[in-house]
Amino acid sequence: MDELPLEQVRTLLAVVDEGTFDAAAAALHVTPSAVSQRVKALEQRTGRVLLMRTKPVRATESGEVVVRFARQLARLERDARAELGMGMADGRGAVRLPMAVNADSLATWFLPALTRVPQDPPICFELHREDEGHTTALLREGQVMAAVTSSPDPVAGCTVRPLGLARYLPVASPGFVARYLAGPRGPADRLREAPTIVFDRRDELQDRFVRSLGGPDAQGASAAPTRHLVPTSEGFRDAVAAGLGWGMVPQPQAEPLLRTGELVLLTPRRPLDVPLYWQQWKLDSPALAVVATVIVRAAAEALLPADPTPGATPGRTPDLTL
Repeated sequence: MDELPLEQVRTLLAVVDEGTFDAAAAALHVTPSAVSQRVKALEQRTGRVLLMRTKPVRATESGEVVVRFARQLARLERDARAELGMGMADGRGAVRLPMAVNADSLATWFLPALTRVPQDPPICFELHREDEGHTTALLREGQVMAAVTSSPDPVAGCTVRPLGLARYLPVASPGFVARYLAGPRGPADRLREAPTIVFDRRDELQDRFVRSLGGPDAQGASAAPTRHLVPTSEGFRDAVAAGLGWGMVPQPQAEPLLRTGELVLLTPRRPLDVPLYWQQWKLDSPALAVVATVIVRAAAEALLPADPTPGATPGRTPDLTL
């Protein structure tokens, strides 16, 4: 394949970041015609359509590859400038490190881990909050350099390492249990009808837990259609404790309220374990390497081992009734 001219690559990145050809032209201090010509030349060189001419402009699948390459080039340049001390006098010498992390990790173990990262040279963390099942999309688009994800399959151009298992406990307030979950029927039947707390419309943990309880139609089972959306980790826990519904709460957040009696564990021996992984660009970045080492070590302390028992299914242990 022919070389990719850096000027054209950087122009494509500017168009994607700015959203329009005119805005990219203003950012690059060139004419919109020059921006258009550079993008067209790059598309001819690669033999691919790289941009969808929408408003805002969006990269095609091929365009995302070039955009990711452009961001990696920019990252290498910034790292080199930081190591050389260029820009330190005006305060712009810190290395910016964009990462994607799910809300529950952010609320429990991830932020304390970042405090362990050495700040010589300084590193600026740019955190993107996203569901662990969707953080890889930000990696694929080149918006972040690393991500906590539930996917063991590496994004193209990335490496992947297991972090451990995040344990979620099915809990509710005592008053909620008395109102909605008492009775002779099994827990699966009752939880399919009781109001549920979900993080957002993509949150499937409660549905997965209901299916894990088994039953004749377990494969298609789900939690009740009455769902309260609470899009923060702390707010989710508080909504469950307030009795709005039941939900799967991270163990570190649930345990203090279980001890005080504000929450009740619905099925004591059936937690739900979610495997987490660290994915990052295959890039020789000292800052990224340092952060990765710290995150992996912190996860080993905060999470459960990825495979505590050979042949065991995470989160599937003998059931106890409510």
